[in-house]
Amino acid sequence: MPSLDQVLALNGDALKLRSQRLNMLASNIANASTPGYKAKDLDFDRAMQQAKSGGSIDQAMSDHTGYRVPLQPSLDGNTVELSVEQTLFAENAIQYRTTLSFLQGQVSSIRRALKGE
Repeated sequence: MPSLDQVLALNGDALKLRSQRLNMLASNIANASTPGYKAKDLDFDRAMQQAKSGGSIDQAMSDHTGYRVPLQPSLDGNTVELSVEQTLFAENAIQYRTTLSFLQGQVSSIRRALKGE
């Protein structure tokens, strides 16, 4: 059974990765009409695997951040596809909130256990 530190650290890492991904996707959306802008994304699953196996969370973010290949290339070199970015942003925001709720539930359970409730 994993220790409390491991569980909290794992969920903390997941929140940090999701937050970083939200920032990237928001930046992509904000630059949807910037000529030559290259959309970036974070491969959450691969970064999380690296973090779980003992790697640094910052290194995992760096290792698994890349440029998105567009389905429809733009003439001005911009690789942002607004509908794709908005969908990914919404999905990631929901996953962030779910992870946060799970972490809050764990902390709440620990508090109740410590109080003897």
